[in-house]
Amino acid sequence: MTQTSSSQRNHWKNFIAGQWVDSSEILMVENPATGAVFASIANAGLEDVEKAVQAARECVNKGLLSDCRPAERTALLLRIANEIRAISDQAAELAVLENGKRLTDAKDELAEAARYFEYYAGMADKIEGTSIPLGANYVDYTVYEPQGISVQIVPWNFPVSICARSLAPALAAGNAVIVKSPELTPLAITWLATACQRAGLPNGALSILCGDGPTIGGALVSHPDINQIVFTGSVPTGRSILHAAAERAVPSVMELGGKSAAVVFADADLNQLIQSVYWGIFFNAGQVCSAMSRLLVERSVYEQVIERVKILAEELSIGAGIDNADLTPLASLAQQQQVLNHCTQAIAQGATLVTGGAVPTELPGYFFQPSVFCDVSETMNLFQQEVFGPVIAITPFDTEQQAWDLANATDYGLVAGIFSSDLGRCLRGSKALIAGQVFVNEWYAGGIETPFGGTGLSGFGREKGQEALYSYVRSKNIAMRVTKP
Repeated sequence: MTQTSSSQRNHWKNFIAGQWVDSSEILMVENPATGAVFASIANAGLEDVEKAVQAARECVNKGLLSDCRPAERTALLLRIANEIRAISDQAAELAVLENGKRLTDAKDELAEAARYFEYYAGMADKIEGTSIPLGANYVDYTVYEPQGISVQIVPWNFPVSICARSLAPALAAGNAVIVKSPELTPLAITWLATACQRAGLPNGALSILCGDGPTIGGALVSHPDINQIVFTGSVPTGRSILHAAAERAVPSVMELGGKSAAVVFADADLNQLIQSVYWGIFFNAGQVCSAMSRLLVERSVYEQVIERVKILAEELSIGAGIDNADLTPLASLAQQQQVLNHCTQAIAQGATLVTGGAVPTELPGYFFQPSVFCDVSETMNLFQQEVFGPVIAITPFDTEQQAWDLANATDYGLVAGIFSSDLGRCLRGSKALIAGQVFVNEWYAGGIETPFGGTGLSGFGREKGQEALYSYVRSKNIAMRVTKP
């Protein structure tokens, strides 16, 4: 049964090895624009974990993906991309209800998910080993083999596209995948299972489970039969997962968020900057791991930039994603309270509130005002800690070296940005900034083709681009003596 029947309209099931599986327990799903429950999903149990792992192991042992010709995996991933596009309208509407984001952004997320499958379809037949010369009496070569069972724990902010960015390369390399979906936003992601099923993905190659994180996620990452862990989420949860992974030395990819800074020099194009500020911190209500949460500004244009950002924030419309508002709700009441606490603490520590900083009481749901703080010093929590909301901290600097030092003065290192018309300065900054990706004169200037990941508390390993594919394979060397001594 697919998720399109009338009996499934308000209740969703888990997808285990080609079957939709219900549970005696359910999780309720809220619309963050109203705070009201609008759907439910089966709450997976430990028996569901075992079923998913057993099916994945059978898929791996039989070589249902790994033993077929790579060109067949290419064709399969292209079919999945087409099926994602075929169900994108239904999935996008569901994403708006459970996540609160704008319909246009939800459709973009589905389009991005399809592009991941297209991109890695083009690489499935290009995972090539090497031949190593050892002399006349030897043949030596290296091959890449799939990891096996990849457990992928997906966050709630962009569940469909983030799932696709890990799922697509894992399948391209011949792995079986078990996805732990987020409890807050578990519904739209189920359409990926529908797309894969319709495209002919072998049973066992994909399962999607929604359940309590510590219980279901914990059981998956500690299971003795899994071969890889991919996680996007908070630092505390990442640490817990890494402890479990360390017990069996399971290879992992960790993307743990950030506190990313954009460095703005006096010669920057401020119109271009302000456009990037919107996408950098107010898009998706700032619930983006690579958000532009800090703005470091050369002192000669500091006041001007503060005023421009203030005007931008105060002109944004606040409302439900279905109404295509500029600023949509936060994902939950807990998230709303967390953002409010950060703003209250920033004021107490001496930061200057320029605008916002409060919950708009005239709206139902989990909204928060677009918030701008200035005079934020590097010792303040707002400078150091990830807020995951529509809150930007602005700090002045006087010299180029001071700018790089301030940008690097956190434990994170996911992305960073430079806004300047001086190419030499941009190149110096790109080297000086501690980050996995540096944007120059446009926040989010990268794409699916560009590797993404961090350093420090932002994690390790890379998603996206060709580089990501090699997280889903392991290298094996074969060395042969072909003549008698």
